[in-house]
Amino acid sequence: MPKTLVITENFPPKIGGTARLYYELYRHLPKGESLVLCDQTPDSAAFDASCELPILRMPIEMKTRGMMNLHDLKRYAAMVRTMRRVVREYGIAQIHCGRALSEGFAACVVKKFTGTPYLVHVHGEELGGTATSRELTWMSHRVFRSASLIVASSHNARRLLQESWNVPEGKIRVVHPGVDAERLVPMPRDEPWRKDMGWNGRTVILTVSRLQERKGQDTMIRALSAIRAKHPEVLYAIVGGGEMETRLRRLAAELGQESHVQFLGPLDDTGTTKCYQQCDLFVLPNRQVGPNFEGFGMVLLEAQACGKPVIAGASGGTAETMRIPETGRRVDCETPGPLAETVLELLANPAELQAMGVRAREWALGFDWPEVAKRAAVVFAEAK
Repeated sequence: MPKTLVITENFPPKIGGTARLYYELYRHLPKGESLVLCDQTPDSAAFDASCELPILRMPIEMKTRGMMNLHDLKRYAAMVRTMRRVVREYGIAQIHCGRALSEGFAACVVKKFTGTPYLVHVHGEELGGTATSRELTWMSHRVFRSASLIVASSHNARRLLQESWNVPEGKIRVVHPGVDAERLVPMPRDEPWRKDMGWNGRTVILTVSRLQERKGQDTMIRALSAIRAKHPEVLYAIVGGGEMETRLRRLAAELGQESHVQFLGPLDDTGTTKCYQQCDLFVLPNRQVGPNFEGFGMVLLEAQACGKPVIAGASGGTAETMRIPETGRRVDCETPGPLAETVLELLANPAELQAMGVRAREWALGFDWPEVAKRAAVVFAEAK
């Protein structure tokens, strides 16, 4: 019987770093230890049938995550009823929550009925948005006070919890996300594949992320003009989909960069891995937009596991994904100038770029999921 109930809205087949984190982390813990309760999706049956973890599904996604919204209030009530039943039927000893809101608040209520302790995963980017609402702030404080432990995905998130939410230092543990170092490996240059992709004879800069404002793909597109002055053949390849796609395509056209920006859309693991392996440089030009910022940046680890140097925006927890300056750089991506300068600096020295890739692979091995799961298991044992 599983002793841990993991409740999260973000879980495969949903796409994204958070969904991958929970899938990889909990499947690498001892078999039979965890039961996952996650959001209901139309295409989940095939995934659930092949997943090593036992999975229960119910509607979890909310509109505001507050209780003043009738739709969300009904969702909370349903979550609490289901969690109480699962705790009772499976003899659950502790609950692990994917976020403070909504999962953590439901666990907080369940604790009042059953006494079941819970911990909350915090990535950092969700803390700013929650603080903009008095209702959500109150709810989050209740969750943090009642939780046995807060598991932060970065030291930056731990700092925010202490400084902005008054969470005691002794209640927070940092467990960095990991990377699949067996699947994500360096590979030799594949010229036939690059030709099929339109990458042959070009210096390829890659971004893998959702197309949203805080990811900063527009900054990279604006930086292309300066980069092309020394590398006229450069290509900026973007993997991912999202609400910014139309604006990004329009921007590339307005700046005359259409033939230098490639929108590949969302790709499966095989396609994404190949892009990591065959690019020349990986860039995540993230920045803070209002309260929204990058909590960690798992794609930066994934690129390094494939032996690629990385550049990230100087926002959020991205510094913790790399060994600066040996495997990557961190630069202000609010404007294109500093980003273009950093890209040109790295591209100007191919030998050093290759050496950075070798060091990047060595660095990423320290984040291999089995090792991360071992560290997490020690932390989880404290949540009683």
